[in-house]
Amino acid sequence: MTPFLVKKLGIDLGTANTLVFVPGRGIVLNEPSVVAVSVPENKVLAVGNEAKVMIGKTPDSITAYRPMKDGVIADYRVTEAMLRYYIGKSLGQWNLFKPDVLVSAPAGVTSAERRSVVEAAMKAGAKNAYVMKEPILAAIGAGIPIHEPTGHMVVDIGGGTTDVAVISLGGIVASTSVKVAGNKIDQAIAGHIKRAFNLAIGDKTAEEIKIAIASAITVDKEESHLVKGRDFLTGLPRSAEISTNETAKAIENELREITKAIKSVLHDTPPELASDIIDQGITMTGGTSLLRNITELVHRATGVKAYVAEDALFCVAKGTGIALEHLDVYKKSLLGKR
Repeated sequence: MTPFLVKKLGIDLGTANTLVFVPGRGIVLNEPSVVAVSVPENKVLAVGNEAKVMIGKTPDSITAYRPMKDGVIADYRVTEAMLRYYIGKSLGQWNLFKPDVLVSAPAGVTSAERRSVVEAAMKAGAKNAYVMKEPILAAIGAGIPIHEPTGHMVVDIGGGTTDVAVISLGGIVASTSVKVAGNKIDQAIAGHIKRAFNLAIGDKTAEEIKIAIASAITVDKEESHLVKGRDFLTGLPRSAEISTNETAKAIENELREITKAIKSVLHDTPPELASDIIDQGITMTGGTSLLRNITELVHRATGVKAYVAEDALFCVAKGTGIALEHLDVYKKSLLGKR
């Protein structure tokens, strides 16, 4: 078997997960954006799945944390180590080429943040590094013809940020980026359980509840979920039951922020493009767009039909792969390169 030589890598560098896409092979890696560091030696011990298992369970000498905050690099050195690990793992040991790497960034990324992403990718072993905005990549990955002179609205809800953008003729016409997404929704669920049941739960448990029963709007047919945590008063383990409509009430403020962002972008959209969006509807991508009934909530808030793109979780990663294959076509959309 001849080794598959990888010359191009697309990286969806997310707050919650990092995905690596290789043109011709698809997604070769999907791991949490988590790094475990040993405090005394300041050494990276584990990255990705191995590190996520350690969250909330580490001794004092080890910290497991996410180097990406709200979609941008919060800890440069650790992000570089994480990128090096992911690039190395995706290339395999026989790859002799330094790959061209394209990394996604939130719509509201600053030029300094953009440079730090390019530098981290170059130091981690890229031959050339490019940065492109997430909503454009999400649109490409969702199969939207972004170069046409029609308006398309994309709402990409990830772990750390929600990016909303109207795209026409290959560029962003109006956009905003809010730091409310999956992680804030998890925290809201944990906060509600603390207030309602006097139970302390971790982010991982909150995320499990969100995936199992949470809904963006109240529903007639409720489900319930058993929550296990630590009692605040006695300090002992205890369990309680939470229902779907309770979660809907717990996360309504976070969802209101997201719908507010969508409305503000619609407000800034030129009338000609706004009429296109009414015809086409709003395309939703990212892991949090899989929350039950979120399209119905967006429809109620804006009056515009919304639908979740196919493979919503992987749209940005797929977009990086397509953009890398056709760099000349998407040259206009590239932000930073080296």
